[in-house]
Amino acid sequence: MSSSVSSFGTPARSGRPDARGTESRGTGSRGTVRGTRPRFGFGLVGPRRDKHSVALDQLDALALPVGDDGMVIGVDAENRPAVLGINRPVPYDVTLIGGLWTAQVLALRAAATGARVAVETGRAQAWTALAQAAGGGQPCIALHDVGRVPPQGASAGSPVVVVRDCGMRPPRGRVVSAPWQSVVTLLPYLSPVAPRLLEKSSLVGVQRVSPDEAAQIGRIMSLPRHEYEALSTLADGVTLWCTQSDRQFVMTQATDAETGLLGGARRMD
Repeated sequence: MSSSVSSFGTPARSGRPDARGTESRGTGSRGTVRGTRPRFGFGLVGPRRDKHSVALDQLDALALPVGDDGMVIGVDAENRPAVLGINRPVPYDVTLIGGLWTAQVLALRAAATGARVAVETGRAQAWTALAQAAGGGQPCIALHDVGRVPPQGASAGSPVVVVRDCGMRPPRGRVVSAPWQSVVTLLPYLSPVAPRLLEKSSLVGVQRVSPDEAAQIGRIMSLPRHEYEALSTLADGVTLWCTQSDRQFVMTQATDAETGLLGGARRMD
C-alpha cells in the first residue's frame, strides 16, 4: 500500500490513524485532506459547535457573589467582604498606620493564601507565637531582625509578603517590592518618614490617629474633610484603606482561631 503525505509533511497510511491519532481519508492534488482546509502549523480544523447565548434579561442570573482575587481583610459599611489582592505580578507596596494586631491578622491571612511571609521586626517576641502557630507546623512565617531579611526568591508559584515592623523610622529595606513580592510597612503613628512612604505606596491603611495627624494624612492622600476628620474617632479594628482615587472603611473581624491567638481587635499595643 502506498503512503501519502499529511499537511505537516509526515508519512501517513491511508485509512489508518496517523501520528496525531486522526484517520486520513485520502489526499488531494496538493497533499491536503479532502474536505478540509489546511492550517499550517496548527493541524486540522476541529469540530464546530454552536455558540451559547442568553437573553439580556437573564444576565443577572449569571452573576457570582465574589469580589477580587485575594484575601478578605474585613467587611465594608454594607457588611460585604472587602478583599485585598496581595499577591500580584507587579511590585506592590502597602503602608499601614495602625496597630500590631491588624498587621498580624494581615500576615496570617496572607499566609493562608499560600504566600510565604517574611517579618522584619525589632520586637520578635511579639511575633514568635504567631510564627509558631501559623501554617500548622509548616514554616510559612519567618522572623528576621531589622535589616537582615535575605532575598526571598518570589515567583508566581511561591509569592512572598514582607511585613516591615520596624518602628517609627523604618530604615530603607534590603528586600523591596518586586513581581510576586509585596511589602507591607507598619507605622504605629504618623512619623517623619510617613509622607514619603504614603506617596510611594500602592495602598494606604489608616487606623485611629490624632486630629492633627488626620489632617496631615488628609492633605497627603487628598481625602475629603469628613473622611479625614473621622480618622480620629475610628473604633478598634476599623481601617480606612485608600489610594489617591479610591477609599473604603473596613472593619476587620477576627476568626475564632485569630482571636484565640491574638486576642481582640485593638489599636494600641
